[in-house]
Amino acid sequence: MHPQALLEACAELTGRVLRFDHPADAIVSRYFREHRSLGPRERATLAETVYTILRKKLLFEHLARSGTGARERRLAILGFHGSRDFLKTVLSDVEKRWLDACEAVAPAELMPHHRHNLPDWLAQPLRAQLGDADFMVLADALQQPAPLDLRVNTLSAKRDEVQRELKAAGIAAKATPFSPWGLRADGKPAVNRLPAFERGAIEVQDEGSQLLTLLVEARRGEMVVDFCAGAGGKTLALGAAMRSTGRLYAFDTSAHRLDALKPRLARSGLSNVHPAAIAHERDDRIKRLAGKIDRVLVDAPCSGLGTLRRNPDLKWRQSPEAVQELVAKQTAILASAARLVKSGGRLVYATCSVLPEENEAIAEAFGAAHPDFLPLEAADLLAAQKVEGAAGLCAGGGSGTRYLRLWPHRHATDGFFAAAWNRR
Repeated sequence: MHPQALLEACAELTGRVLRFDHPADAIVSRYFREHRSLGPRERATLAETVYTILRKKLLFEHLARSGTGARERRLAILGFHGSRDFLKTVLSDVEKRWLDACEAVAPAELMPHHRHNLPDWLAQPLRAQLGDADFMVLADALQQPAPLDLRVNTLSAKRDEVQRELKAAGIAAKATPFSPWGLRADGKPAVNRLPAFERGAIEVQDEGSQLLTLLVEARRGEMVVDFCAGAGGKTLALGAAMRSTGRLYAFDTSAHRLDALKPRLARSGLSNVHPAAIAHERDDRIKRLAGKIDRVLVDAPCSGLGTLRRNPDLKWRQSPEAVQELVAKQTAILASAARLVKSGGRLVYATCSVLPEENEAIAEAFGAAHPDFLPLEAADLLAAQKVEGAAGLCAGGGSGTRYLRLWPHRHATDGFFAAAWNRR
């Protein structure tokens, strides 16, 4: 594709995404389906340009005011993913001078919101949790792309063997620092055509998501429920931890999301997983299993604000009102899921949010309303599963290690929260 056409395509896609009427990844995927002649390098340029604009939207909109031409073109120039020399071959002299002036602006000259690129309603609670200095470190981390983490399917493969196989295929990957199942790849290699992927030896899964699954500590022969299974990344990890024995229910209110689990399940070699769409958290299937389940994971519907490195549009698409609606839903789902847990069984509540009202507030309200559930120390549970530095992954509670609390700038994972209880 000619450089000018590529820049115009970046501007067109930017305009579509900034309408915020659908998730950015869905809009990008649809654009690629409409333009099947695009090569892998052109697709990468388009996607990364748009995601850079979403990450730095407040800054780029501020800088764009001093430029000329269509707004989407100015934003695409500022966020262009690729060589500046390549880009400048299609810019006018005026645009080149403007771009040079924009790139010469030092961060210290900018207003705080142009540096952190977060809406005020989100910046305020994050700053309150972290303090000014640590908040800015987090804000910088959220403007970087997330790494590609893989989970090795321990049912059929060993991590060091898969690591060597990836290396032979030209993909450098190192063991994740915390999860004993994880590998972190260098760059963004395409893994879905690799033999290791096709035979189910690896799945794409953030290290933080792997740590949530470890908290459940699912064992051979048990009855386990993944209450909000979605596309099933944690379901597959739970099934491997159970060595494909016992019975693992994958519940979700979306049959469409569960459909995405089926090909992954087929690759995984697991035979103990039972996906089932439910109407709501009080479905009859839930009632029939009440008090019978050894371990229940509630990875609740949430704002997703811990995943801003991957989904930067969420900070512009979410709102305080939407978060309050989610809090009501999270409270109801956790209470319903708790009914499944048998005496002596474990309950784990988790989100990929960084907001206390979706995390600690839900856990503490649940604990107060359910005295038959004894809170557990997340750090102790992880340490027992040979997770290195488990205490450094946790925060809150009387000991300061009750909850799993992961941050992108501290742990290089998505932002995650989890709380665990045993039923008396």
